[in-house]
Amino acid sequence: MNEQAFEVLVNGNREIYANLYEYPNECPHCHKHIIPKYKSDYLSGEQYTIYITLICPNTKCDKPFIAQYGRENHNNYYYEKIVRYSVITKTFSSEIIEISPQFQKIYNEAFFAEQNNLFEICGVAYRKSLEFLLKDYLIKLFPEKKELIIKNSIMNCISSHVDDTRLKTTSKRAIWLGNDHTHYEKKWNDKNLSDLKTLIKLTVNWIESDVLTKKFNDSMQ
Repeated sequence: MNEQAFEVLVNGNREIYANLYEYPNECPHCHKHIIPKYKSDYLSGEQYTIYITLICPNTKCDKPFIAQYGRENHNNYYYEKIVRYSVITKTFSSEIIEISPQFQKIYNEAFFAEQNNLFEICGVAYRKSLEFLLKDYLIKLFPEKKELIIKNSIMNCISSHVDDTRLKTTSKRAIWLGNDHTHYEKKWNDKNLSDLKTLIKLTVNWIESDVLTKKFNDSMQ
C-alpha cells in the first residue's frame, strides 16, 4: 500500500473534504500493480465510511472498482478493503435442513460458483449436494442400513430404497445429468445446468412433501 494521502471533496461538496491514506496497489480485475485513478466518492450517512470509485490505469483493463475507507479521526480516512459484490444464497425449508444441513452448504457453494461463471465445476458440486441429500434422507428412513447406504453408489441406493415413483424418476435423472458434468464426453447434449437444477428442485420437493405428509399423518390420526 502507498502511505501518501490524497484529498477529496466529499460528495462533491467544496466545503467538506477528507484525507484518504493509502490506496489499493493491485487491480482486482487484471491484478497488475497500479496507481489507480480517482473517479468519484460517496460518504456514508453516518460519515464513518467513504466509498471511492477508482479506475485501473492499465489501458488493456481500464475497469472501475470501489475501495472502502474508514474514518480514524475528523477528516482522516484509511483504506480498508476493496468492496466485493455479494452473492445470492438459497435457503431451503426447515424439513430439508433437518434432514441434511450439508446439502444446503454444498448447494450454495455450487450456486456461488455458478454466479462467478465457473460453469465447468458448479455442475459437479450440484450433483454432490444432491447425493448428500438423498443419502441423508435414506439414512433417516432406514437408520439400520446406514453403513450400507454410505458405502453404496447413489444410483444403487435410489434403486434399492426409494419407492416413490416421482422421487425415483427425478432423482435418477438428476444424477444422470450431474454425472454428465463429471465426464469427458456428455451423454445428454440437449440438457444443461438449468435442467439439472430443475431436477434437483423437483427431488427436493418430493422429499419435502413426503416428510410433511408423514408429519401430518402422525399428528392427526
